[in-house]
Formats: sequence, C-alpha cells, structure tokens
Amino acid sequence: MALSTDYYRSVFSAVREASRVLVGLEPATVDAVLADLADELLLQQADLLLANARDLERMSALDPKYDRLQLTPARVAAIADDLRNVAELASPLGKVMSTQLLDNGLSISKISVPLGVVGVVYEARPNVTFDVFAICFKSGNACLLKGGSDAEFSNIAAVNIIRQVLARHQVRGESVTLLPTSREATEALLNATGYVDVIIPRGSQGLIEYVRANSRVPVIETGAGIVHTYVDESANLAKTRAIVFNAKTRRVSVCNALDCLLVHQARLPDLPAIVEPLATKEVQIFADARAYDALAGHYPSALLHPALPAHFGTEFLDYKMAIQTVNDIDQAMQHIATHSSKHSEAIVAEDPVAVALFLRGVDAAAVYANASTAFTDGAQFGLGAEIGISTQKLHARGPMGLAEMTSYKWLVRGDGHVRWP
Repeated sequence: MALSTDYYRSVFSAVREASRVLVGLEPATVDAVLADLADELLLQQADLLLANARDLERMSALDPKYDRLQLTPARVAAIADDLRNVAELASPLGKVMSTQLLDNGLSISKISVPLGVVGVVYEARPNVTFDVFAICFKSGNACLLKGGSDAEFSNIAAVNIIRQVLARHQVRGESVTLLPTSREATEALLNATGYVDVIIPRGSQGLIEYVRANSRVPVIETGAGIVHTYVDESANLAKTRAIVFNAKTRRVSVCNALDCLLVHQARLPDLPAIVEPLATKEVQIFADARAYDALAGHYPSALLHPALPAHFGTEFLDYKMAIQTVNDIDQAMQHIATHSSKHSEAIVAEDPVAVALFLRGVDAAAVYANASTAFTDGAQFGLGAEIGISTQKLHARGPMGLAEMTSYKWLVRGDGHVRWP
C-alpha cells in the first residue's frame, strides 16, 4: 500500500529533530550506547540470525549477493567488535581546524560539526545497518536507512536492537530510522530536501547511477569497484601469485575485489603460474587473445574463455576475472583510466620508477603498490569502521570514517564589532 507524502514528511521531520538532539550528547553517552549495543547484539544474536535466515531463504545460494546477505556468528561477532572499536575512537566533533586573530580584533576559528541527517540507500548487506548507525551516531548524525528488500527481515531486526539500546539510554529512537523497502520510499528520500543533508548510495553501479540521476539531495558516491591489478615486467612472481589470489578470492562479493588483471607482455610466460591458485576456487577467466594463448593447456579449459569487450569495465562480484595483456605501464594506466570506477587500483612491481609512476599517475581513491586491494576498508585503514568507500573527489574520498562524516562551521568572536562600507 502506498504511503502518503504526509507520512514521509512526518518521518523525515522526526529524524531532523533527533539530529538536533544528537549534537548535544556527551561523548561518554555516545560511547556507552555503542558499547552497550555491542553487548546487546551478541545477546540477541539468535533472533538476528533467524531473521537473516528468512532473508536467505528467498535468495539462491548461487546468487553473488548471497555472501553479502549472509550473517554468521563470526560475522555478528565482527560487527560487535567494530562497534566497540568505534566507541573507543576519539570524537570527531568540536575539533578546532584553524584559528586566527584578525588585525581588527575579530577572532575566527573553524570547528568540525555533524553533517546532520544522512540518508543511506543500500542493497543486500545487513551489516551496513550497524556500520552506518555506529559511524553516524559517533559523529553526531541521525541516519535514514533505505535497505533493499533482500535484507528486509535482517534490517528490521537490526534496527529493533539498536532502538532498544537507544531507549535504555534515553536517546531518541528516530536517530536511526529504517524506511520501507519500496521504490516509493527511495523516491521520497531522494526528494527530501530540507530534511536530509546528504545521500550515500552503497551497492551496485546501477543503484549508484540511479541515485545520482534522481536525487535532489546532495550525493556522495560510494561502493562500485571496477578494480585492476597491473603486473609489471619487474614484478616478483611469488608476490604476484599471492596478491592476485587474495584480491580475487578473499571475498568476491565486495567492492574491493579484483576484476581485471593487466599483464605486461614480457610476463606472459609466467601467467599460468600467476593464475594457477585461482583454479582451486574455480575462477572463470576471460582472457584477451595473447593471454588466452598463454593459458591454453595450463588452466582448466572449462574455466578459460576468450574475453569480449564487455568483460573489461565489469564489476563481476563473482568468481570471474578478466585478463588484458599490455605492452607497457603506459598502456596499463590508459586501460585503467578508460575502465576504472576510481575505487582501488594496484601495481605489482620491483622497479621503483614504475611504482612511483603508477602511484602518481593513476586516478583512484586508493592506489596500491605490492599489496592486495582487499585492504580498502575503513577498519583496515585504522578508521574503526566505514560508512562506505567514496569514489568521488568532493568532500570525501576513499573509506569514509568518522572525520569524513563531519563538516565545519566558522565561529567569529568580537567585542561590539561593526562593519560599514
């Protein structure tokens, strides 16, 4: 049943009011809520997993999104650990970013403040519900969550747990609000000017493009990762094997997973050894003509396919990977510039000149040398947790932790100062 415009206006208004209260919370209260939530999450783990099982029943285990959707005791414990990590971090609010005393006697300082109300549109990842709440709450922001229908029961259970803890600490429950899973709710959120300060989409390229094209509220793009790793002529074979295997197979459903391997033509003889471990995970390879010839007879034929143009620039989110042969590092960087989503890109090389050129010249939120792109993660970057990986350049870029969820304002102190022309 369609909900009225008045309904959404009342919901958004309540969240806006809650955001004003959050600004005044003592840091000790904020930290106590997050620590209590971590404990409560473990106490109510069975109910959360039961709700998650209801969601999983509606999705094929072969669907690439199944892994994103699935919660396990180990994953719930990791969420609880992240909540405690965020609680232990210093508050990002009230930081004096700059201060100056003008010649006329005015004292001007710039301090960090919350963004206000953060709307997040996301797909089948119930852990995002806890991550977003923790980061937003710690940074003084209220959050409006629009999860996908795939994770409906999991998200409802998660928000219920959060609100129980908020009530226990006498904090307004509207500080975290879960919208219906309908497209109507998405459209209402994207048009909530005056109520919502920023929209952050987390999910597929299609979701991000839809939000960007239809939102009247400012958008920070996150999530989609078309990720490359370039194997230079100088690359160490053992390092390359380990990095490629980890980047591709650690978790194929996440945005920092490897999609396309770029191989210097001089290293084609080593290509069978580089990709050999991938066969143990039954990774489907889509190789250009030169790479295909190098792998024929060395990689399982059922898993080896000629690449089509569409395979380059694709975020697979599956046990699939493209391979492109390049003549040199310049061609590799050109390929990345053409197909990258500006998320994470890597080079494996022992030549310091090649490394320096790649790190300087590749335009992405995170650029790696001799390391797996699997490290593009807020917790791994020492941020405690993240609300997403920003792939744009305005306001925030890369993993968005507490600091990235703040803006600033100017404080001007005078003593009867006035200004005339």
